[in-house]
Amino acid sequence: MLIKNIKIEKIFDSRGNPTVEAGIFNETGVEFKGAVPAGKSRGSREAHVADFSDAKNAVDEVIKPHCVENSFSTIREFDDYLIKLDGTVNKKKLGGNVILAFSMAFTRALASEQQKSAWEVMREEFFFDTEQNRLPMIFSNLINGGAHADSNLDIQEYMVVANPIGSISEMVERVTGLYKKLGEYIKKEYKIEHLVFGDEAGYVLDLKNNFEPIQLLENLIKSEKFEKEFSIGLDVAASSFYKDGYYKWEGKNISAEQLEDIYFDYMRKSKMLYSIEDPFEENDGESFGKLKSEADGKLIIGDDLTTTNPEKITECVGLINGVIIKPNQIGSVSEACDAILKAREGGMKIIISHRSGETDDNFIIHLAKASDADGVKIGAPARERMSKYNELISLYE
Repeated sequence: MLIKNIKIEKIFDSRGNPTVEAGIFNETGVEFKGAVPAGKSRGSREAHVADFSDAKNAVDEVIKPHCVENSFSTIREFDDYLIKLDGTVNKKKLGGNVILAFSMAFTRALASEQQKSAWEVMREEFFFDTEQNRLPMIFSNLINGGAHADSNLDIQEYMVVANPIGSISEMVERVTGLYKKLGEYIKKEYKIEHLVFGDEAGYVLDLKNNFEPIQLLENLIKSEKFEKEFSIGLDVAASSFYKDGYYKWEGKNISAEQLEDIYFDYMRKSKMLYSIEDPFEENDGESFGKLKSEADGKLIIGDDLTTTNPEKITECVGLINGVIIKPNQIGSVSEACDAILKAREGGMKIIISHRSGETDDNFIIHLAKASDADGVKIGAPARERMSKYNELISLYE
């Protein structure tokens, strides 16, 4: 595909913070865009995020002079070209967010040229042997804590996990209904007049301990008779409250062993608890592995541990049985696809994820469809995230 022109613009994410949107123009002058979320809770090994001033300089001085009037026939060819132009380990020169935005835009432009959808060109290039077309689980963050909320909860996300039962539109309808019911329940049960929302549109409230939100979600699921349709997932984001060898948990410093005991206690108390993401800090793979080996089939998921990095994912085979894929952690579409393939080789479940500070770009749904992902993690069904829920219905119906 011949690139006739490119541009980059400053846009604002759902939290009002600036982020980037790239545009690529094809031979006929049609523009294809890619917008990248800023992200709030980031692992230390993620690709560099360039601010807009640096991003614009990178585009004007490096990317534009090399890419305009140049042709690329595949996503990987285009990505490799930008990665080589950058030439650093963590995309410090151009910015992982900048490279990814153009990578997404190019994928859409290439798909248009071939009269296909973005998911189709990704599947044909990277996942050609994928044929199952399974419905993904939907991980929806209904109660926000940790870095996503001003509350006393240490755990960052309390999610309901919609099991693939019925059609995708029925799944989305159930998630949306449960989200609204939860708001009504919180107002009535906790005598809250005005609901407060976190970074990912989940409800925010102070509770007596970190387990109470699990009980709250479980009671609601049972009252709606949705025990088969839903389970519960946690994103602990333990790196965010780890310091000097201890975890700050409910006001106390505790060890990894004590935290592991707490997780097992939660599993005993709640049979609906299905998954725990980032239960320990990002450098403690040993604790991940120990928890997984004793968790009786529960999903132990890496995010800060793996950062959508194919090499890190390979290192973590045996330590986790699920992995979060966020393209802007690694900084290009092709590398995100490589990470998915490595995770598949390692027997891990694949969850394609949004992140805090989202835009209404729905590219991750196409990535999930292309790779036949086991799940999608897209936040509460509200605001800019509704574009992703709507795209789910569009692609999977």
